[in-house]
Amino acid sequence: MSRLIPEEEYGKKPAGAFRQWMSGIRDPYLGNVEVKARAGQDENEELLKEHQEEVVSVIRKVHDVANNSQYILFRKFYKAAALICCLTLTVMLLVTVAYLPPVGSADNPAHNEVAAKYIEDGLQDTGAVNIVTGMILDYRAFDTFGESNVLFIATCTVLILMRNDKKKGKGSAEEEEHRDSFYEPKADKILQTAALILVPFIILFGIYVILNGHLSPGGGFSGGAIIGAGLILYLNAFGFEKTERFFTAKTYKWVSFSALSFYCIAKSYSFYTGAHHLESGIPLGTAGNILSSGLILPLNICVGLVVACTMYAFFALFRKGGF
Repeated sequence: MSRLIPEEEYGKKPAGAFRQWMSGIRDPYLGNVEVKARAGQDENEELLKEHQEEVVSVIRKVHDVANNSQYILFRKFYKAAALICCLTLTVMLLVTVAYLPPVGSADNPAHNEVAAKYIEDGLQDTGAVNIVTGMILDYRAFDTFGESNVLFIATCTVLILMRNDKKKGKGSAEEEEHRDSFYEPKADKILQTAALILVPFIILFGIYVILNGHLSPGGGFSGGAIIGAGLILYLNAFGFEKTERFFTAKTYKWVSFSALSFYCIAKSYSFYTGAHHLESGIPLGTAGNILSSGLILPLNICVGLVVACTMYAFFALFRKGGF
């Protein structure tokens, strides 16, 4: 029989640390960086004066542009190198342009077999009426997966740079509360009433755009942007306190992680079987129906969730430094 492991001991294991990080219980990097104070040194007035004179001498030599031979030589070399680079780039571009086919030629890249493949066989291969969606979420699905990861990584980078961790605050509880209230909107009845009316329709329209991405213009990117705009409008109207009732940093982590993981696993399976000329076993359905086009519909949902969360996360981080 397995024994129950204490939470502290479980947190030391990789699986436990990952679970605690995703749940927002513990930050593995917070408090784990050792900072040591520099050992005190005896100040010697003569050494300090000598050091200051050396610094002033170096500054004077550096800023003496007219008599600095090294600087003059560098400027000449810099101008010559810049001229050579510009001329080389210009010649390369002119030679490349000389090899381009004439305008309107049948051999132009715009008239190659790839575009014809998308147009002629797109509906049969992907089951999507919208050719653009079939292209970005079927033929080029890995590229779209990379773009979604770029959004997630960009949000993580902004979180690292701009996160405002209350645990590091040096002020009192009253100062922290006053600082948080600074970011909260005032009781603007016009804005709040407009948000109450518009936000449900905005989010509903974003869901419609995502779910119909394989049938009409739209998809995960545009629908996710619409939902993200609705969340930002709600935040501006009612503030972080009410918004955090349903959207927190923990929500962002789980939604983004789940969407990206499903996207990766689903398309890896689909592309692996397709690349080996095996049937993936995923039915395309009847073209034109809402439940059709195979994996495109769930992938659109995943992309929409990632884009919506990213938009809201960017706004929250730039405004307050947190969710």
